[in-house]
Amino acid sequence: MFRSSLVGGVAFTFILTFLLYTSFHLSRKPISIVKSELHKNCSMLPALTSLHTDMDCSWKPFDKNNYKQLLGAMDYSFLFAYAIGMYLSGIIGERLPIRLYLTVGMLCSGLFTCLFGLGYIYNIHSLAFYVSVQVANGLVQTTGWPSVVTCISNWFGKGRRGLVMGVWNSHTSVGNILGSLIAGSYVSSNWGMSFIVPGIIIAAMGVVCFLFLIERTYCHGLLPGEPLLGRETAASGRVPLQQVVVVKSESEPSAISFMGALRIPGVIEFSLSLLFAKLVSYTFLFWLPLYITKAAHLDAKKAGDLSTLFDVGGIVGGILAGVISDKLGKRATTCAVMLLLAAPTLYGFSMISQFAMLLVCGGLVNGPYALITTAVSADLGTHKSLKGNARALSTVTAIIDGTGSVGAAVGPLLAGVLSAGGWDQVFYMLMTADFLALLFLLRLVKKELTSSKSRPISTVE
Repeated sequence: MFRSSLVGGVAFTFILTFLLYTSFHLSRKPISIVKSELHKNCSMLPALTSLHTDMDCSWKPFDKNNYKQLLGAMDYSFLFAYAIGMYLSGIIGERLPIRLYLTVGMLCSGLFTCLFGLGYIYNIHSLAFYVSVQVANGLVQTTGWPSVVTCISNWFGKGRRGLVMGVWNSHTSVGNILGSLIAGSYVSSNWGMSFIVPGIIIAAMGVVCFLFLIERTYCHGLLPGEPLLGRETAASGRVPLQQVVVVKSESEPSAISFMGALRIPGVIEFSLSLLFAKLVSYTFLFWLPLYITKAAHLDAKKAGDLSTLFDVGGIVGGILAGVISDKLGKRATTCAVMLLLAAPTLYGFSMISQFAMLLVCGGLVNGPYALITTAVSADLGTHKSLKGNARALSTVTAIIDGTGSVGAAVGPLLAGVLSAGGWDQVFYMLMTADFLALLFLLRLVKKELTSSKSRPISTVE
């Protein structure tokens, strides 16, 4: 009976955290869909005003010479706030109950996402309003990633972490797909609803989080927060049949410092690699629909639908990266090979724009990104040097994803600037970023390949 209850708890936590973070990405996607429609309706783009046919296309500060740069400003105002806030979020998250911290963040994110859409309803023309909303939303969304990774890692051990995290991390692509479809259904008639509906969804999921999320388990004979799934006894190979009680132990170790987390072997290398890997992924996230409208001469809805192929490929790539890294025991090498293959694939897509190639691009670009932000982060956050301090996981996760988010902010910004001179320059920038991501992993790859033992996290132990 205990075993069935345990499996049920693990499955419930897996599904719930999956849905929670799906709603985060669902709420981030609409702006990439809406910018395609705004561009199509007026080449001078009076940005983020109502889409009436009688609007004044010369309305300042937007004109035909700078609309891409100012659309880029909408992206990086969110992403830079997200990157800065992420470093603080992990530290704060270690010191607060995850359930409450995540709930407040989701409710606030729902509010700010809705506010962006209400700007259309109330005909707000102020750039400062939209930038302020984006900054606030970027800050509150940092509550999500450290919280859900810490929670899921508290329930799952290291045995099949790559596979489990690879499947679980598909919430990123699922959220992007749903966000594209929801935003696309409203974008041509009322783009404000493209934000309001996702905002309501993430706020509703925040209520679900408050009511049902169980942060961790405690079982007699285990350390507080030690994962149950994946822990085996020498005799039976099974989890001991003992009662599970949800508790907060008074004997838990203190939270790790920021510098202490940086000293964990592998944190700096993977963080810098993720900076460039996430730069590529988020440039696609924010600019792919607009690129499709220009390259294939499609309307905003069709472009948004086609852009989901990249996310479908990302689901497959994330799972494959997890399975391969589990089997080989080489996280860094798996990432490096996929990054090496991604660059020529990006070049091929830029040359022929065959949308079937979006599936391959999505897999090769998002595979390393998914692996580093999930399985690698969990490996490093439970590194043996921490001596069982499970509370360090939130800070380690925030450092890695925060550094990656700097790249996520820079990528769309550069794309907005470079696309003015042609989309080829954007793709050259993306290929360069892929090679730089590979470069920062070379020391870890060398260590893995020369190691006499092939097992997970060999690069970081």
